[in-house]
Amino acid sequence: MSGSGDGYPSDLTDEQWALVEPLLPAARVGPKGGRREKHPRRRIVDAIFYVVRTGCAWRQLPKDFPPWPTVYWYFTWWHDDGTVERVHDTLRGRAREADGRNAEPSAGLIDSQSVRTADTVPADSRGFDAGKKVKGRKRFIVTDTLGLLLAVHVVAANIQDRDGAKRSLLWTRLDHPGVQKIWADQGFAGRLVEWSSTILGRELEIVRKAPDQRGFQVQPKRWAVERTFSWLTAHRRLARDYESSPARSETMIRWAMIGIMVRRLTRGRPATRPGPRLLLRDVP
Repeated sequence: MSGSGDGYPSDLTDEQWALVEPLLPAARVGPKGGRREKHPRRRIVDAIFYVVRTGCAWRQLPKDFPPWPTVYWYFTWWHDDGTVERVHDTLRGRAREADGRNAEPSAGLIDSQSVRTADTVPADSRGFDAGKKVKGRKRFIVTDTLGLLLAVHVVAANIQDRDGAKRSLLWTRLDHPGVQKIWADQGFAGRLVEWSSTILGRELEIVRKAPDQRGFQVQPKRWAVERTFSWLTAHRRLARDYESSPARSETMIRWAMIGIMVRRLTRGRPATRPGPRLLLRDVP
């Protein structure tokens, strides 16, 4: 990237950054508050979005971003201290309100997706999905009816839907007590429906295919969660799972959703970005 460039497509606009910046932890500014931060927070966040959108390795971040160990340190810090979840959940509430809904949903949808993993992913966190013929990991997501993420859980791909869905459903019950019904496909039928009713006190309704259906058709009530998977896999880092742990995979998914929501919240506004950036080699 040359010093005369106008930024990357994944960079946040000024309007989008204004949504994210207040939700991040306060920056260290001096001796009493810790050592002053060397790199602007905005460049750190832009670098994370660059990885999510392009799928590049951390070590291959362009040189006009902060050094990759610094970016990865922030990614890890904000994962560990819950910042990513807080930013994501706040923006989801705003996105729902902007759509004329209550900040908290009353219904949801659940689905799973098996994805291949990179060779560097630890063997004990991946498996083989015999149905999809995929060796890797499986993502369980619960969304609201707009397709916005409520819960995500990543496991080895050999875990059956009826077993792997329990944690996502439990987290939805704890974090979103207003959700009274969740729709699912036939892969979640059976004992999970009774478990959801008995243990969680929530209705899990199975949406079944029409008896005469041939091939793929969009299912009523479930199209929103299927669209969310399409949104996610448009991010190259999520087309395959590269993360060292399932928890980091979940964080990558939340970063992708943060990017989706800030674009949604600023849709229709003029996109303004910072001016050209200088590389170290351009500084006299």
